[in-house]
Amino acid sequence: MSGQLKGEKVFQGIGVSAGVCRGKVIVLRRTRRAILKRELPDDSITPEIKRFEHVLVRTRQQITEVQRRVAETMSTSEADIFDAHLLMLEDRVLIEEVFKIIREQKANAEYAFHTASDRYIAVLEAVEDEYLRERAADLRDLTNRVLDNLMDVKDAYNLRHLSEPCILVGHDLSPSMTATLDKKFVLGFATDIGGKTSHTAILARSLDIPAAVGLQNASEELDTGDYVLLDGYNGTVVVNPTDQTLFEYGQLVKIKASLDEKLREIQFQPAVTLDGKTIHLSANIEDQHDVAAVTRHGAEGVGLFRTEFLYINRDSLPTEDEQYEVYRSVAAALKPNPVIIRTLDIGGDKFASQLQLAHELNPFLGWRAIRFCLAQPQLFCAQLRAILRAGVEGNIKMMYPMISGLDELNQANQLVEQCKAELRAQNIPFAENLDIGVMIEIPSAALIADTLAKKVKFFSIGSNDLIQYALAADRTNERVSHLYEPTHPAILKLIKMTVDAAHANGIWCGVCGEIAGDPILTALLVGLGVDELSTAPAVLDEVKYIIRRVKLEEARLLAEFALKCDSPSQILMRCAELALQTAPSLFENKAMLPAPQG
Repeated sequence: MSGQLKGEKVFQGIGVSAGVCRGKVIVLRRTRRAILKRELPDDSITPEIKRFEHVLVRTRQQITEVQRRVAETMSTSEADIFDAHLLMLEDRVLIEEVFKIIREQKANAEYAFHTASDRYIAVLEAVEDEYLRERAADLRDLTNRVLDNLMDVKDAYNLRHLSEPCILVGHDLSPSMTATLDKKFVLGFATDIGGKTSHTAILARSLDIPAAVGLQNASEELDTGDYVLLDGYNGTVVVNPTDQTLFEYGQLVKIKASLDEKLREIQFQPAVTLDGKTIHLSANIEDQHDVAAVTRHGAEGVGLFRTEFLYINRDSLPTEDEQYEVYRSVAAALKPNPVIIRTLDIGGDKFASQLQLAHELNPFLGWRAIRFCLAQPQLFCAQLRAILRAGVEGNIKMMYPMISGLDELNQANQLVEQCKAELRAQNIPFAENLDIGVMIEIPSAALIADTLAKKVKFFSIGSNDLIQYALAADRTNERVSHLYEPTHPAILKLIKMTVDAAHANGIWCGVCGEIAGDPILTALLVGLGVDELSTAPAVLDEVKYIIRRVKLEEARLLAEFALKCDSPSQILMRCAELALQTAPSLFENKAMLPAPQG
């Protein structure tokens, strides 16, 4: 097809990982032998089932090895992506369906597994929920790996021959392949399908490789050797770019390089507005391996330590001593900066197989977080004791998730006192006066924030759940995701109510949800009176850049406007205008800014 693409041609998709690169294309066209059905003699059926089971074990070992490498080269949050693959490998419904086809049709394992998994994939791809459609990509990745092992295919894409930098183009790129890309040879990649929530997109951002997805037919139109420019900001692939196009993108790259230099200059400077208001900037982490990123990006400690990741993808629950060592090591590494540990938030979208949680029709409104912990006091107390013991380091604080009322807070605190008494009786050192806070992520908690503030040392607003619960909108469901609006007047009033209640009672209030890491909303949160922002380490620099270039008075005027405005889109546009005025170079590619209204 490349002979037809003499002039410049543009493929438009979705930008999922920022950056610009240019070079020759390698088109990935998966070659696999046809999966034929073979009829087995009766005495071969049991051995065939055994062969399939052995392949599942080998596949698990391969995925676990990929997960280990990802944890070492990226972080445990990216490695946790492969938990989905491991859980699919243990799906008894799928496995029993394969066994059934082998037995009843006397069919070979390749045919049986391909037939059964294709039914699952078809169902997932047909749903309207974007998040579930993206999980079909995970199942397809797993299916290909199992089939490769059954058919003894060693390297379906054969990328080991790469000897010079290139841009990969394919119909899709599996998470496991993305995780093992060599940045020395892969400048970026583009795929026909996919979305921003796909695991492939998440891994691309972690690898800092420019990526565009959803290009529809690029892999069919392009040939290996074609020369392209890939824009990961806006999701564009330009084939045979003109000199003018190259010049324009060259300017964008220069601007980005200049901005990166400015961000590096402020990395270890305080987050202070032009008129002297200091905002505490913290990082969100998942385990001790993320400490390096906290330090590298100049965070002033940890505002959210998600401890549930210590419970996921393991055969047994973590012991008190295991947890103690993890908490203590993080606190010791980040002294004197604070480390805020969130107690176990399992349930909802996070499951630990060894806990054997019952299926719930609506898990986000069900048995999760503090509700689960209060019903499992033995498990909860093991964590509380570990946190109290690690608190001897002197910089640990603790907060409870999903508090909906005062009774839950009182029950949790009673268990803390019980644990203190036990440790005291055993002569085990612990933090007697550990600061305890609560997450404000249910509207009922925001509405009684004044009551809760009298019982705790701080608030941390979990904006993701607060928005979801207040607006009854699941952001992963495309039918209602447009209703998930951080600038909805109700959300802003709940945040303001929480902040005011905290300050009236002499405690501080932070935000640890995704809005804390959105530079467009930074000034608004500062204007609403928030004392602390806790974000993913990688976006701390941009948030700090905004804070250091805005005046508190400007931020307060923006907040006053927002609290009086009825339109979420108008509030968002006013936020974007101030952000662009404050730090134009941060939004040079415009992809981060909302589209103008009307």
